[in-house]
Amino acid sequence: MLKKCAMLAALALVLAPASARADWLFSPNIGTTFGQDASGHEHLTYGASIGWMGKGIVGWEGDFQYTPEFFEPTDTDIDFSGKNNVLTAMGNVIVGIPVGGQKGSGIRPFGIAGVGLLKSRVQSGDAAFDVSNNDFGFNLGGGVMGFFNTNIGLRGDVRYVRSFENITDNVTTIGVGNFDYWRTNVGLVVRW
Repeated sequence: MLKKCAMLAALALVLAPASARADWLFSPNIGTTFGQDASGHEHLTYGASIGWMGKGIVGWEGDFQYTPEFFEPTDTDIDFSGKNNVLTAMGNVIVGIPVGGQKGSGIRPFGIAGVGLLKSRVQSGDAAFDVSNNDFGFNLGGGVMGFFNTNIGLRGDVRYVRSFENITDNVTTIGVGNFDYWRTNVGLVVRW
């Protein structure tokens, strides 16, 4: 009896339809911030995202970005750390159409929107002044992924990042906040 059950289970696995293909995506990236609270200067930003795209057009990602020297009036060097920085950790929904399919080469234009943590820190040179804020924020944007083969490609996107909270006189109100900037990134994308 046990042998028959094992054979039936093996036959069921062989005859079962193949599962729908879904893609895991990992994308280390580097870019720049500009506009609004970026003080009219471009600042280096870097990070990574990891996400999942279903067989259809909707997926999700976790995106993590760090911008050192964000509040510096000039950013003439490439520093990967800084006292005046912004960190974002966002959970996003991605809507993208896989032109060319999900195997082999192709492109996937996409739109993206999400919410998460927007952490900023400003410190004076002598450390007498040190302010750190943990706010809820959101990001909206779009971009394109281009794949050379099934597993490797490039990704570029532009996003608008804004806080949800306004802090005035130690009172926090929920709504569209007063801290915002734009960010553009390019990077490698690994698909499996």
